[in-house]
Amino acid sequence: MKTEADAQSSDISLALESWYAGRGGHLLDATRTRLQATLDLAFGYHILQTGPLAGHNLISESPINHHIVASDNVFGGPGLLCHGDELPFDSDSVDMVVAFHALEFSTHPHACLREIQRVLRPRGHLAIIGFNPHSLPGLWRRLRALRGDGLWSHHRPVSLQRLTDWLHLLDCQMESVRQLYPIPPRGHGRLRRCIDAVDAWAMRYDLPGGSLYLAHAIKQIPGARRPRLVAAAQRTRLVGLAVAGQPTAAPRHQRTPGEDRAA
Repeated sequence: MKTEADAQSSDISLALESWYAGRGGHLLDATRTRLQATLDLAFGYHILQTGPLAGHNLISESPINHHIVASDNVFGGPGLLCHGDELPFDSDSVDMVVAFHALEFSTHPHACLREIQRVLRPRGHLAIIGFNPHSLPGLWRRLRALRGDGLWSHHRPVSLQRLTDWLHLLDCQMESVRQLYPIPPRGHGRLRRCIDAVDAWAMRYDLPGGSLYLAHAIKQIPGARRPRLVAAAQRTRLVGLAVAGQPTAAPRHQRTPGEDRAA
């Protein structure tokens, strides 16, 4: 049975897909281009993309052979249906994770990041793509949220400072941050050429204030077999299972009330 949370997740995915098909198309193309350099750094057996936009596969050009695209709704045809804070993989089993808006549209972003860190192998690569709240477009999105916009009212932005703190607590080292398009392309003719020139200059030097950030981190702690916690079947929130050939499932650490707020 489809729950209210599942319906909300589907609405977010549809709205975000619509936004990328219109105003955000330039960001999607730039993200693919900038992400490729990070994808080329990772080697191994498994690469995972997680987030609400399963229809946009950002990991298809990775040198890693086994690609897994996971989401918590069927929109976009993900290869794996599961909630972002309960990934059905063993600890230390995935070589790279690409979190494509996976944190900022989650009700438990810190738990989602902790779960990603759990499944990532030691020295594994993590790429986090998110909207930057400290930007001109970020201010516009906040105003839209205050007006009750269907998409942005569900948006819980994670700033780079908060993300860096969370990664530090999880023993992940931030390697680099790239920021894209401080000014959304608008207008025509001379105005558009001026905006494009400013954006190109800012992105060349990765200046702060970009509409979207691409953060690259590496898991530092050594691998270890962590104790598995057995949960009652009725408590699980998995909505799908891994297909043959994927890392095997393992229950995850249980959240405590208010944990994300404390983080």
